[in-house]
Amino acid sequence: MIISTSAAAPQRQPSAARRTAAVAAAGAMTLVGIGLMAPTAHAAESDISFSNVVFNNGKPIVVGISAEVEAPLTYTVKSNVTLDDWWVDAYRTNGSTRYTLSISTTQWGCRQSSAGGYTYRDCDETMTIDPDGMPGGNGGKLVNSDATNWNSLGTGIKKGGSYDTDLLSATVRLQRASRIQNMNASPEPVTKGKTITVTGTVQRANWSLHRYDNYGDRLVKLQFKPAGSSTYTTVKSVTASSTGYLKTTVTASQDGTWRWRYSGNSTTGASNSAADYVDVN
Repeated sequence: MIISTSAAAPQRQPSAARRTAAVAAAGAMTLVGIGLMAPTAHAAESDISFSNVVFNNGKPIVVGISAEVEAPLTYTVKSNVTLDDWWVDAYRTNGSTRYTLSISTTQWGCRQSSAGGYTYRDCDETMTIDPDGMPGGNGGKLVNSDATNWNSLGTGIKKGGSYDTDLLSATVRLQRASRIQNMNASPEPVTKGKTITVTGTVQRANWSLHRYDNYGDRLVKLQFKPAGSSTYTTVKSVTASSTGYLKTTVTASQDGTWRWRYSGNSTTGASNSAADYVDVN
């Protein structure tokens, strides 16, 4: 086996531009990365195949309403033909259109090896997701129904013009970001043995309307970190009101920091509130 590692500097390139240029050079139909009809995908060809695809280290990708999110992507592409380009992305299907997730990718390197007449490239990339700049699909932005499992595909552009796009078995879950606003523990300071009231509001990203909405009826943990410690422990669990409002009371016993912790669900990412330190006299 012969092994080599690419020494080229990492390149950040818009996915749609990269793919459109590559497929246009191959004389084929434009890819759905810019929102048009997808090329026909098929089972992996014997001369090009993709494997070991892992998005975001196997964890869901959590996206808010405006900030770009970066996630690692690793995969192996195997070929016994010369490739001009190749890529892997997540996709969803909207009617007859297949639209991809990332707006750009940074390829940090592909460790190359050879065996049995095949070239293997173990690639390490970063994909960038923009909730307001989707390459295609629902009007160029994420919508709430996109908080689900996305499938994956791999495309290889062969030297000389032809290309293969293969539907892969790997999936990645996309989640709407949550947040807990208006965290407050009061009074500050407080006399030992007296009551501390802790409040806050649970919210979740609404991709369709490009805003955060209150997220009601969520079970949220109230956590405490004693002064001098680096570890939070859960004191109690509180269910938010139908409008996302949180309120509970605890007895003041020692100096320390309070926060809310929401653990998320299948469509929503986890989040912590801001921390609030209370001095106990």
